[in-house]
Amino acid sequence: MSSENTMSENEALRRIRAVIDRLVHDGKAVAHSDGSAHDIFPVAVNAAEGKALRTCILEEKAVNTIEIGLGYGISALFICEALLMGGERNAHHVAIDPYQARGFKNCGIQFLEEAGVANMVEHHADESQIVLPRFVSENRRFDFAFVDGSHLFDRVFLDLIYLGRLLVPGGIVFADDYQLPSVSRAISFCLRNLGWTLEAASPSDEHHQWVVMRMPQEPPPRAFPHFVDF
Repeated sequence: MSSENTMSENEALRRIRAVIDRLVHDGKAVAHSDGSAHDIFPVAVNAAEGKALRTCILEEKAVNTIEIGLGYGISALFICEALLMGGERNAHHVAIDPYQARGFKNCGIQFLEEAGVANMVEHHADESQIVLPRFVSENRRFDFAFVDGSHLFDRVFLDLIYLGRLLVPGGIVFADDYQLPSVSRAISFCLRNLGWTLEAASPSDEHHQWVVMRMPQEPPPRAFPHFVDF
């Protein structure tokens, strides 16, 4: 790798870290789209969870990542930082969020642009239960998934089921808001019925508790009437 490329990558990391540090410190943002003011937290993941995301991606050497719920873009910034640190030029992140414009006034996209990583991110403004099946039909594959979209049980369940088909064997699902019954129950089904394994969990928290799950190398055999209560 040339010194010029190294300097360019270092500058890219400095730029994204500057945006992360500013947002985490201020906890507030002003949308360029309409001048509205926003409290970023506790809607967005906190710095500790962002760092856990970054570490997990680096340990897995993930290159193609997907996120349900862009929101204010904090998690996407940590994910993109990890992808930059990994050094793979073709690293790519997909973010699905139908509320980016209406609910978040495009703040997530705004911060990605400020950080200089918008070109790494493919944003889909449709609901995940529409986008994910389309990805399955397109035979797309991902190494790592972050789930932080709708918290209704049925939608979390669908997100996990489709991600199970989109992730490579042994891939990682990092899920936020495990403290909510709707999320923990959906996850429980995957752990008890689909051969997923729980690799890590953060301490219980009022606003954000996360878990890390690993997909099996091969789906477990299931007979026609198979069902384990969850």
